[in-house]
Amino acid sequence: MARRRRPLVPEAGEALDQLKKKVMAREGINVAHLPANKVKYEVAEEMGIPLKEGDNGNLKSAEAGKIGGKMGGSMVREMIKMAQEQLEKDNPPGKQ
Repeated sequence: MARRRRPLVPEAGEALDQLKKKVMAREGINVAHLPANKVKYEVAEEMGIPLKEGDNGNLKSAEAGKIGGKMGGSMVREMIKMAQEQLEKDNPPGKQ
């Protein structure tokens, strides 16, 4: 059974959904027309993985990992980049 993960800060949910769409678009997967909870199905389709709504017991863990890894890894890289940019903005060189 799939777990329903919730953001640690519930108010951040919409921003995370927007980030997911932005990152997937940058990866070449057009998901702008989809609701955030459908993005994983589009990613799976692009990767040739037979993910469907409901029971996916036939899916190999490696296949499921590829979907989550592509989405999650890309989102984490983007969040790190955003944090680094914010740190540089808040602490310009020469400022102490």
